[in-house]
Amino acid sequence: MGVISRLIGAPGAVSALGEAAQDVAEVFTPNATRAQELSSEAQQAALAQLGAEYQSAGAGGFDRFVNGLNRLPRPLLAFGTLALFGYAMVDPDSFGRRMVGLNLVPEPLWWLLAAIVGFYFGAREAHYFRFRPVAAPPATAAVAEENPALEDWRAARG
Repeated sequence: MGVISRLIGAPGAVSALGEAAQDVAEVFTPNATRAQELSSEAQQAALAQLGAEYQSAGAGGFDRFVNGLNRLPRPLLAFGTLALFGYAMVDPDSFGRRMVGLNLVPEPLWWLLAAIVGFYFGAREAHYFRFRPVAAPPATAAVAEENPALEDWRAARG
């Protein structure tokens, strides 16, 4: 560009022409570098907002109450199932009447219960599956390739 600007006699004209060509080209095809910069800025802003939401754990009474409620379903289901076995042994007649009542529950309601419980525990499992720490691959011994020429060369050297 230095030679062209000296031939034309206008040192700034070549750079102005190049910038104009770049501006015209960006009308038809977007600037990929600028698009990546904007995408990076948007992602950084989203991460900053997410980080700001979790700065304080919220040690208020309501927050502690909700955290306690979030921890209840699994123990209640486990201990409730064990309590049903105990109840069946203590009062079999009453237990039988209640099981007959459960038999009268329509099938779509059972499907709804299964979906709710399945999604609850499935979401928890998916959360821990997505955010588990990634272990480093185990160190493996290098496997020697079978190469007769290399073996002959090694034997000749030593």
